[in-house]
Amino acid sequence: MSQRPITRRHLLRGLAAAGGSFSSLGALAQAPSAEALAAAASAAGASLPGSPNDILIGQSAHFSGPLAPTSIAPAQGVDLAIAEFNRKGGVGGRKVRLIKMDDAYTPKRCVDNVHTLIDERKVVALYGLASTGNVAAVLPVLAEKKVPLVGVYTGSPTVRAKHHPYFFTGTASYRDEVVQMVRNLVAIQRTNLALVYQNSPFGQLMLPVVEEVAKELGATLVAKRSVEISGSDAEATVQALAPARPQAVLVMSFGVSVVGVVKAVRAHIGVPAYLVSVATTGNVINTLGDDSRGLAVTQVLPYPWRAATPLTREFTSAVERAKLAPDYELMLGYLNMRVLLEGLRRIKGAVTSESIVTAMEGLGKTDLGGYALNYGPQNHHGSNFVEITIVGPNRRFMR
Repeated sequence: MSQRPITRRHLLRGLAAAGGSFSSLGALAQAPSAEALAAAASAAGASLPGSPNDILIGQSAHFSGPLAPTSIAPAQGVDLAIAEFNRKGGVGGRKVRLIKMDDAYTPKRCVDNVHTLIDERKVVALYGLASTGNVAAVLPVLAEKKVPLVGVYTGSPTVRAKHHPYFFTGTASYRDEVVQMVRNLVAIQRTNLALVYQNSPFGQLMLPVVEEVAKELGATLVAKRSVEISGSDAEATVQALAPARPQAVLVMSFGVSVVGVVKAVRAHIGVPAYLVSVATTGNVINTLGDDSRGLAVTQVLPYPWRAATPLTREFTSAVERAKLAPDYELMLGYLNMRVLLEGLRRIKGAVTSESIVTAMEGLGKTDLGGYALNYGPQNHHGSNFVEITIVGPNRRFMR
């Protein structure tokens, strides 16, 4: 389905008018069956086949459990990027192979997997860890083993706060996303904001981040409430915000709780709701159906439906060859893996953990075909790109 982009002027007008559209409710989209999700997750968790000469990269992620659906599309995007890279000759004729292990989103299993990947499978780098807790638990192992982790599926500012010699990211942080959303709201004179944050490590992390950014940019948090992961108290949470008469609601949550919060904001407050990029993974927008229309969502990835740059053209071609439909979740895996592959491509000589670190730091200011990166010996977090999209008709993201 094609996506029609809109200008920033249209974006700001849409945000200002969004409150009026928040009253319409639609039928929920039918979610995939549990059997289909389990089968897809199992397929995503399988390692790519290879030969003894391959360059081995390791990944631990949640390929089982209730959050497994959020791993399916990123895993497909990763495989597209690796297949494309290998078709073009890999690294001096050597192919890259990704070994995937399931951690069910638990730090202990993730740490165990990382030890197995490094000690037994002999990977030269890690990729795609998928939660703040897992990344934090693994960082000491990276320092001990001197093996780099390049590309993660968390924007947590806490794991980036202190320089780590073996940790690299390729996308902006959650703090960067909050800065962009609050800056846009201040620009359209919506400075009285409410916050809903998930009662989870993610939400507890984001509470002080939002408080800090709002103060820095001249906005006021007139109300803030937590919501359970299940969303069971979503309506009561949002109703408690209403007396403060916020001009917008920032939602620092992901998964099923987002659905309940968005519905309650529409029903009881009728102002724009802003979501961070992670909030829309795992079929949330499809589950919301027409209720998603008008949502503002920050994105840390290039717009995947317009082949306007070399990177997005290559992504579109890879997606079409695989007979898939482009979306942000596919782009998440594809882009993060492309960052690691760019580092591998720059290596002259033996591919080792240390040569990967040297290559990543040596990227400097790099244009990945329309996506700017900047790395150095003291800068391992290469991007702060964030833009705001609006969910339009038929659940299409517009920019």
